[in-house]
Amino acid sequence: MQIDSKPVIITGNSLGGSVASLFTLWLLEKINLSSTKTRPLCITFGSPLVGDDGLQEAISKYPTWNSCFLHVVSDHDPVPRVLISPVNPIDSIYKPFGTFLLHSELGCACFEDSQSILDLLTATYSECPENQNPNQVLEFYEALVQHLNHKVICKDATQLVKRNTKSFEAGIITQLEAIGLVRPQQQQRNNGIDNLITRTERQEKKLVILKRHVFDPSKKLNDMKINMAYLEWYKKHFKDKGIGYYDSYKNPGNLSDLNVVRYKKILTCYWEEMVDEAEKKPQKEGASFRTGWLFAGTNYRRMCEPLDIAEYYNKGLKDYINQGRPKHYKQLEQWLKETEKPASNPSQLKKQNVASSLTEDSCFWVHVEEARISCELLSSRESSIGEKESSKHNLVEFENYVLSLMKNYAVSPEIFLPQSSFMLWWKEYEEIIRKGIMGAAYYSPLTDLMKSRSYQNYATGGLEIP
Repeated sequence: MQIDSKPVIITGNSLGGSVASLFTLWLLEKINLSSTKTRPLCITFGSPLVGDDGLQEAISKYPTWNSCFLHVVSDHDPVPRVLISPVNPIDSIYKPFGTFLLHSELGCACFEDSQSILDLLTATYSECPENQNPNQVLEFYEALVQHLNHKVICKDATQLVKRNTKSFEAGIITQLEAIGLVRPQQQQRNNGIDNLITRTERQEKKLVILKRHVFDPSKKLNDMKINMAYLEWYKKHFKDKGIGYYDSYKNPGNLSDLNVVRYKKILTCYWEEMVDEAEKKPQKEGASFRTGWLFAGTNYRRMCEPLDIAEYYNKGLKDYINQGRPKHYKQLEQWLKETEKPASNPSQLKKQNVASSLTEDSCFWVHVEEARISCELLSSRESSIGEKESSKHNLVEFENYVLSLMKNYAVSPEIFLPQSSFMLWWKEYEEIIRKGIMGAAYYSPLTDLMKSRSYQNYATGGLEIP
């Protein structure tokens, strides 16, 4: 959806303000903000709060959307306060987003911090009988609009501010005086107002710091590339030693293994934050964000998740996919599936480059470890009949899985290195087949391929699987 260059203003009073906010959110989702200079502006008057802390956090962390909302609230209007807990405003389920223009007979002041707004909405309410009359409350807003150009948003309150008061605190006091919480004639403030000033100052400072330190993935991307380059070196180094980086990390014994722990931790922290930020963004912008960074995220997942898998199974644990897989890996994989085209036969270029590629399924080593566990159960005299039958089924499924990856050149040839866990599995499985545990004269395409050593042609792209 496109909007022309004319200003688009959506407004509403009371419950109509809530509708205006929801419509603006819908409009922001539909329009392409990158191709238009005009953004919609939603101005509400006396609107009740819309959305919980999840919605508030998502919108507030995305300045382009957050700046589209201005909520005007009179100190005489009970409606914006109906969903706020009077005992502890911070515990309210509903949270504010956007900018709030708080209005009193003395003036107006703007606030953006969610917690400060909740505090001030409660503190500024002036209870009186005429507040129950919607028409009377509406007149306050009409007067505000008519005279806004002639009023000062934050009046000078130098008479209230002590000479030794810090500038930030002075600004807060000025704002509170403008909305009637502090009176010029007051010689001393009560403890409640002092506490409110302290809380508001603390929250507004936090907001300033957050704005200065908004997570910008592009600024850290070069550092992440350096960390990934080290892991690439680590992978190549142990490939040349015939073991593979997964098994080297699984059986640490070198200084380079310890360095990898550090680099992996840095990368994981970065991508966990990346995924978290993408999930919090509004749907359309989040989708664009995910697509732009998905290639780098996929490389990270395929490189680093095997190392997490190695740590997991080193602890003697099982069922990593259902019991131990971190959320950000799942999300990165899901986003790739949403954008990936249907699989087709591998191209000649893919076959030629398979030696330098990463295994496409970052959970490949999970299946290897689970297959080795199945071999152990199948060989054990203590296993029940049910466990043995289940293990046989799992091993057949694993064979089909590996064969499918090989057919599509979707697995790294490192799995065939002599000391890899996959080759250890094959030795165990070959012995099980030799003993007839899988059945007399057991045959399968994968076992035939492994026994004939045809897999040696895989790294050069010369293996054809019907």
